[in-house]
Amino acid sequence: MAKKLLGDPINRVDGALKATGRARYSGDIKRPGMLHGVLVMSTVANGKITAIDTAATLKLPGVVNVMTHLNAPKLAGIDKNKASEIATDRVLQLFQDDLVHYNNQPIAMVLADTLEQATEGASLVRVTYQIQPVKQPLPTGKADLATPKQLPRIDDQVDTKRGDLAAGLGAATQRIEATYTTPTMNHNALEPHALLAFWEGDKLTMYNATQGISGCQKRVAELFGMPKENVRVITQFLGGGFGSKGTTFSHVLLTPMAAKLVGKPVRLVLKREQMFGMVGNRSATEQTLTLATGNDGKLLATAHHSLVQTSDFDDFAEPAGTITRMLYACSNLDTTHKFIRANIGTPTPMRAPGEAPGVFALESAIDEMAAQLKMDPLAFRLANYAEKDPNKDKPFSSKSLRECYRQGAERFGWSKRPAEPRSLKNGHYLRGMGMGTTVYPMNRAESSALVRLKPDGTLQVETGTQDLGTGTFTIMTQIAAEVFGVSPDQVTLSAGDSIYPASSVSGGSRCTSSTGSAVEQAAREVLKKTKQLAFKDSKSPLFNVAEADIVAEKGGRLQQKSNPKIGESITNLLKRNGNNPVEATVQSKQGDEKEKYSMNAFGAVFAEVEVDELLGEVRVTRLLGSFAAGRIVNLKTARSQVLGGMVWAVSMALHEKTAFDMRTNRVMNANLAEYHVPVNADIREIDGFFIEEADDIVNPAGVKGIGEIGVVGTVAAIANAIYHATGHRFRDLPITVDKVLSLASR
Repeated sequence: MAKKLLGDPINRVDGALKATGRARYSGDIKRPGMLHGVLVMSTVANGKITAIDTAATLKLPGVVNVMTHLNAPKLAGIDKNKASEIATDRVLQLFQDDLVHYNNQPIAMVLADTLEQATEGASLVRVTYQIQPVKQPLPTGKADLATPKQLPRIDDQVDTKRGDLAAGLGAATQRIEATYTTPTMNHNALEPHALLAFWEGDKLTMYNATQGISGCQKRVAELFGMPKENVRVITQFLGGGFGSKGTTFSHVLLTPMAAKLVGKPVRLVLKREQMFGMVGNRSATEQTLTLATGNDGKLLATAHHSLVQTSDFDDFAEPAGTITRMLYACSNLDTTHKFIRANIGTPTPMRAPGEAPGVFALESAIDEMAAQLKMDPLAFRLANYAEKDPNKDKPFSSKSLRECYRQGAERFGWSKRPAEPRSLKNGHYLRGMGMGTTVYPMNRAESSALVRLKPDGTLQVETGTQDLGTGTFTIMTQIAAEVFGVSPDQVTLSAGDSIYPASSVSGGSRCTSSTGSAVEQAAREVLKKTKQLAFKDSKSPLFNVAEADIVAEKGGRLQQKSNPKIGESITNLLKRNGNNPVEATVQSKQGDEKEKYSMNAFGAVFAEVEVDELLGEVRVTRLLGSFAAGRIVNLKTARSQVLGGMVWAVSMALHEKTAFDMRTNRVMNANLAEYHVPVNADIREIDGFFIEEADDIVNPAGVKGIGEIGVVGTVAAIANAIYHATGHRFRDLPITVDKVLSLASR
């Protein structure tokens, strides 16, 4: 077997388990004496519970108890319900009061011997409410506009001003102003939220479908008022999360509360319809963009005003305007964020939160401005290329966007695009080509890892990270293997459990930059200790050879860099020195690099569509993305990530919308039959590739993150291609059949 190191497209280390069905997800875990929990959800959006009748439920065979606000265990840490240390901590509904804040809020849990018994029992619970007026979400609800105290990334300013907007507008000869809207969207990972919780004395174990094992452990311990060490969180496999499982939502506390109430293990698996409200969503947005230029196409003024929504009991502001501040060179700029409060579940990060809706608006406006100027959309972007971050007034740690533009345009055939809309046809289909710039900030959080070099030359890596399906376990293995020059099959990874060193959440494209950096640093520390061992060993060929002149090579060998013939195997070195393992634990965290540089991944996405105006059908016939994201650890999993993001963008552009009954705020399409997402037939020709980019500033792993960059610019690329095909501008997502027919009839 050839040695596979960084960049190689090796297969996933957990691939065989998943392909053969042996992988066990949180909803698959069993425990002797386990009860099944089924939630009862509110049917009103705002009010107070005046009575809960559980008599019929408790008479059913197999039903053990019904947990409500009347008998739920009281939480010692409930005064910390709105923690400030973790931005994704949410105010939860934990049966501590009788208030209802949104439709589909959990208000009771039926506990029974079987899932069927618990399901029937939940259907028999009768609830009486004192109903209050409903605060509606966007686009209807627009009362009580407020300015958020902060955005989810606390280093992002809520509002910004640069230069003199009025002066820039006054000097301009060309100007556009347009409003773009995006609807509420829901995550809908294939695996629903699920967990098994059980107590052993004062110690709690949870098999939880979470993107953040360490954060979940901290949050649960905090709310129960118990030591963190008494909470163990395990996530063996995760069937997708996209942000929703990064937050510790109500059900994660309700399940161990129920287990404490009945003194037995409890398993809870959310129904699909229960995932619409209580576990977050992407906020609807209304964004007004103003762009003004001279006749040469240089931007003189930019304004981006965002209106988003949050719940009536918690704050979360979708940061839609942050990319506008830095993507293009413009001396005069204003960005603002406002939100309304509605009787809905609190929004939460959803793959590229802020960037996905925000860049749809920005890149659509850029396309509109280019069309008004009669400039090629790519040429217009290049005319306003930012050589440094104009928002932070800092250099980029690296930026290969020009090369993304060049290679992407060349591979796509952008030069063949005619300037005039409605110029291309394929039979009765109108054909169009569009593009969008994509960008995502490099995020990094504190993470820890242990690396142990064993006497047999193999490596043990321990870290409390989780793999939400992206290949994290595989690339952590590759990172450690690379440092020592061994094959990945000589590395054993122990992860997915809070007993291992604490790791960051798998969200915000930060897992590899955070935990990968910890693994890299720990492995290098072990290698350093091993080199020092050789330096001090008089029987080693490397005795008294300077550490800087010793390198690890393939096959688990240390040798002299200046004279490769001098060296020995690591196993021989350890055998002579007591046959003891060498290990190191590293806590990796960001230094001052963020104070000196702006750090982002960049890319360009090109789209081709075909539109049947008579039927309103839109086909995305080709998608091509070029991305620059630092070091690529595994080409196979990386490409899978950006292609998955591009598919997500097809969904956002053409399909996804959470539909509310505005009388009750009830979600009317809380299932995968009516909440539309793409199927295989919707995805035609799709490709993504990476520009080679080295960046030793961003983090020790040299990576920027790729989980979200595939989404960001692709939505606008599709919308811009539809404009080029039809000559009609669609500013309201999703671009559905009825909207195409409506404009086509004008």
